[in-house]
Amino acid sequence: MKKLVLATVTAAAVIAAALIPSGPPVEAASPGFGSAVSAVARPVWQTNDSVNALATAGNVVYAGGLFTRIRPAGKPEGEGEAIRPYVASFNRKTGAPSGWAPTLDGAVWAVATSADGKWVVIGGDFTTVNGVPRRHVAMFNVANNQLTSWNPSASYRVSALAISGNTVYLGGSFGRVAGTPRNRLAAVTLNGGALLPWNPNADDDVHAIDLTDDGKRVFVGGGFTTVGGGAHFALAMLNTTNGRAYPMPAAAAIPPPTDECFSRVKDIDTQGSRVYVANAGSGRGCYDGILAADSTSGKLVWQSKCLGATEAIKAIGGWLYKGSHAHDCRKDGSFGEGNGMRTLLAHSTANGKFGPWFPGTNVGGLTAVGPLAFASGGNDLWVGGDFTTVNGRPQQGLTRFTNVAGGAQPARPAAPKLTSPARARVTVTFPAVVDPDNITLTYTLYRGNTKLGSWTRNSYPWVRPTVATFNDTRVKSGQTVGYHVEVTDGRSRLKGTSATIRVR
Repeated sequence: MKKLVLATVTAAAVIAAALIPSGPPVEAASPGFGSAVSAVARPVWQTNDSVNALATAGNVVYAGGLFTRIRPAGKPEGEGEAIRPYVASFNRKTGAPSGWAPTLDGAVWAVATSADGKWVVIGGDFTTVNGVPRRHVAMFNVANNQLTSWNPSASYRVSALAISGNTVYLGGSFGRVAGTPRNRLAAVTLNGGALLPWNPNADDDVHAIDLTDDGKRVFVGGGFTTVGGGAHFALAMLNTTNGRAYPMPAAAAIPPPTDECFSRVKDIDTQGSRVYVANAGSGRGCYDGILAADSTSGKLVWQSKCLGATEAIKAIGGWLYKGSHAHDCRKDGSFGEGNGMRTLLAHSTANGKFGPWFPGTNVGGLTAVGPLAFASGGNDLWVGGDFTTVNGRPQQGLTRFTNVAGGAQPARPAAPKLTSPARARVTVTFPAVVDPDNITLTYTLYRGNTKLGSWTRNSYPWVRPTVATFNDTRVKSGQTVGYHVEVTDGRSRLKGTSATIRVR
């Protein structure tokens, strides 16, 4: 479960070009980065265990998971901690904790907020909240952080939630809601918690629910093989009133289960006329990819078949961000085994090609994936999971990325390679570097303070083509000359190490 060094510069350059999304080249945006958010992790408090679910309401981010304590960014476990059993909330602008601090007796696996930002609903393994019975699902008033009287009561774990208008959709492992049979899918009213007739009846666990922006379609995903008695493996598009399944041709892109492979839908996100679906497979080489489909016709638009379980996705602007442990994307014409694990990546929503965003976390905990949950307020991306480092620095359970101007800097160029193959001639070669949130970089070669030329090249962490082989004929035999390279992403400019050579 990990990552092919490309043998020739020509092949690397071709692949790099092929990975650029359609349309204009991905240049550094005016804030200094190429996607909707930069790869620079912003300060936020940490958790002492996994964050499984995230949601936003106005300026507040709600988190649920296996954690029981939170602590400031940069602090080691046990230092400066505050007790937060399984849920916590944070200020979107500062990353500091907010006032919501209920007491639960079990883990949280789902969090959802209403469109008006007035209500937050949680689902999980708990059976009491603040000492009051609340079986697996509960609602809070955002204005005062108080537990409400809303109490549908599920018989077992609720692991997926979505709110649309006055309806709350529940998914999970339960068999009853409000004492009435509801196999793994149910709907209740937001105002009052009354059970609705909606009853799709899935035969196995549901992990993800989302609705179209207009609320006319509800998408459900999980490990089921039938919904409403009909064959629907892992993914279904349902009527919001009667729960009946619409045809969804894109679901056929998920391979049917075998003894060696069982692929579950772990997350769903809708944006405009598209629905995006993330999978995690059990078994070697089992489908772990993402797909994009038309949210009305259900037809497949594009698909990524990277290996490495995908647990979380979020569409922001023209980018689909994913949390996974991608280690082999050869089926997408990209990196293969031996190139490391990529836990955080972005795909173009237009065609699924990789975009300019390459931060990363480590992996650990129950899933050994790293990122497990995403949320956004529109100009940021909050990431929860079982990681303990972000971009190589200690940070447990929770991190965030924003559109604050600046972005990450390119790597500092290495000293160029120099040869003098003939009298009064020096050949200079130098490779591309990587920028965590830009693909297209501009390189300038200098002899001393004399500018010799500039080149613009595309590079990825797994594809670093040679930028140029430059023959300098304006030198004299016997002299010693020095060369260096400078690189810019449109905002930051870094000067590389110099190299010298005596000219033949």
